[in-house]
Amino acid sequence: MSRKKKRNDQKFTVGMKKKLVVLFALVLLAFVGLGVRLIFITKDNGEEYEKQVLSQLQYDSTTIPFRRGEILDANGTILAYSEKVYNVILDAKLLLGKEDYLEPTIRALVTNFGLDASEIRTYLSEHPTSQYYILAKKLSFDEISAFQEMITPGTDTYDENVQGIWFEANYIRKYPNGSLASDVIGFTTGDNVGVYGLEEYYNSTLSGTAGREYGYLDEDSNLERTTIPATDGDNIVTTIDGNLQNIVEKYLYQFNETYANNVRTGNGANNVGCIIMDVDSGDILAMASYPNFDLNNPRDTSKLIGMPAVDEKGNKLSGESVYDSGVYITEEMLAEFTDEELYQNYNALWKNFCISDTYEPGSVAKPFTVATGLEAGAITGNEVYNCTGSLNVGGWDIKCHNTYGDGEVSVERAIEISCNVALMHIGQAIGVNTFTKFQKDFGFGLKTNIDLAGEARTEGLTYSASDMGATDLAVNTFGQGFNVDMIEMITGFCSLINGGYYYEPHVVKKIVSSSGSTIKNIEPRVLRQTVSPSTSEKIIQYCEAVVMGDEGTGKTARPAGYRIIGKTGTAQTLPRGNHQYIVSFMGAAPADDPEIAIYVVVDRPNVADQSTSTRLATTLVRQILTEALPYLNYPMTEELSKSEQAELEELREQLVTTAIEVQSDQASEDASDSEKNEDNNESSENASNVSESTDNSGNTSIWETFDRDAETGYYVDPETGALIDPDTGTVSYGDELPDFSAGSASSEKSD
Repeated sequence: MSRKKKRNDQKFTVGMKKKLVVLFALVLLAFVGLGVRLIFITKDNGEEYEKQVLSQLQYDSTTIPFRRGEILDANGTILAYSEKVYNVILDAKLLLGKEDYLEPTIRALVTNFGLDASEIRTYLSEHPTSQYYILAKKLSFDEISAFQEMITPGTDTYDENVQGIWFEANYIRKYPNGSLASDVIGFTTGDNVGVYGLEEYYNSTLSGTAGREYGYLDEDSNLERTTIPATDGDNIVTTIDGNLQNIVEKYLYQFNETYANNVRTGNGANNVGCIIMDVDSGDILAMASYPNFDLNNPRDTSKLIGMPAVDEKGNKLSGESVYDSGVYITEEMLAEFTDEELYQNYNALWKNFCISDTYEPGSVAKPFTVATGLEAGAITGNEVYNCTGSLNVGGWDIKCHNTYGDGEVSVERAIEISCNVALMHIGQAIGVNTFTKFQKDFGFGLKTNIDLAGEARTEGLTYSASDMGATDLAVNTFGQGFNVDMIEMITGFCSLINGGYYYEPHVVKKIVSSSGSTIKNIEPRVLRQTVSPSTSEKIIQYCEAVVMGDEGTGKTARPAGYRIIGKTGTAQTLPRGNHQYIVSFMGAAPADDPEIAIYVVVDRPNVADQSTSTRLATTLVRQILTEALPYLNYPMTEELSKSEQAELEELREQLVTTAIEVQSDQASEDASDSEKNEDNNESSENASNVSESTDNSGNTSIWETFDRDAETGYYVDPETGALIDPDTGTVSYGDELPDFSAGSASSEKSD
């Protein structure tokens, strides 16, 4: 019985086998169906499901900022650099992950950064899953270092319960010299992009490439990480001499302090600009204008006060009268400005006047006209013209600055005394075709391509031969009827006095990598030859007479102890007859072999009579060069008067550069010679003490026989009551002409 029972227990019936096969088939079919379903899911919705899965993992990805390159002056002084700063970032999710983290972390934040504990708690309660919130911005390394040690394992102050806080590195732009060279340098926006000046022009050079550190963390905090380091920007070394720049800006500021709110509310002039340039290379040694602004705080509204307000197109608002130079910004106006109005006036402040504003140059253009005549063979330089005070051209009586007439005027004397009539005769000899050709050779109507953002386009602001009539030619010869900007004028002038070589102006001389290796040297570049060396020598001779000649209109530009060359200019603005002028002086030193050129422009000075205010520009040149030439190690060549010695002694007390040594032999010069030199110097500076000027034949000018006004020192015409400048013989507003009906041009008050 037991053997039979055992046999029955081990028997596997056919029915059972069938059931097992069916079950296996069903399971197999289920897996096949599931596989097919997965294939379709992967095919149709694979990316969506993949994202859902990946989103449940914690990723770690951080941008590594690049360091923007430095801007240095020619002496290696840093003008702009980038400083590393840190934002304090709160990861609320991590901080709230463990109860032990909360209090120690908040306490550490309050202690180290002075944050408000209640504000942190409020944010945590309202955003418990947030992983990025900025608690503090732009802190220096010194400000975060103590907290950094608290969250760094292995340090003495490490606290494992301070969690959920990390530091986000970034860079901010710093300008250690504040407003120095603000027009040249420009600044950067919040996202590290350059605007205006070098910052904008060389933005791609100064900018680097951001790096990235990325990977992902799983639940066990196992991290797969890859780091691509940031590439820092390159540095640029400029041609700007920081000491010269300081000198220029000091005197522009002093000018404004002297003339601000003088006869009207507002700055000392609408704009004042100065460029100092290397004659033989195109290097810009200094470039400045006033008003300027603080590069570290370019949106300081106080810098707008006193400026002429502008409209949405950047044009100056018109005053109530045609004689008003503009509408000047006051604190009350600032309070009423909309954001748009504020921004458009900021743009006017940030622009570089030396390259962005165009104007009619006036008589500083006369050397170009004479050079054209000499180079083209239209004149020899030996001609003599008769100036009766005006010349009729095209039916218009175009007056000279001396409306009483200058008598017989040679070519050299025409430049020395700035005779419009002689220049118009020279223009007639040249002709429109040659005149317009040489204007283009000198760069008028063309961009210089200086390496600064914002250079004006003057194409269309000069005449072509087909458009120029006889009257247009006449007034163009003395700098009216066409527009230029400052950089055009001084670049062309350098070619007139360096043998005829037109150099492309530039502000950067070298590009250096962040590691210090030189990437590129920017060499001087000659674009063309404008005049021959012989013509250049004559222009130097003629321009020297402007400053050193007995009748020179630029005598007040001569710095103590030096001979220089130059040309004055006083240009009418539009509309004609508005009594608004631009006065200027363009010169170079030393006189025997010019190496540096200087150009000063004063746009609508804040004085009662702008037509006779050329002295403002020449005085600025004198002040700047009196300090700049000794700094540049040019030896004095001229004897010093007692007043000049006293001037230099006083200057030594306040110099921003090397002290000027007054030569001892000058102090012991013969008393009579000293007194004579002193009188000559003072006569150049003071209207009430002017040395007698004579015409070419040695006769006293008519206006010198008139009585003088005791208050101003000017001569007074007994018939008209007009005031006459004792330095130049210019009649106050005496040579203004109406706007020509053809709309072509008008004439200048030119001295």
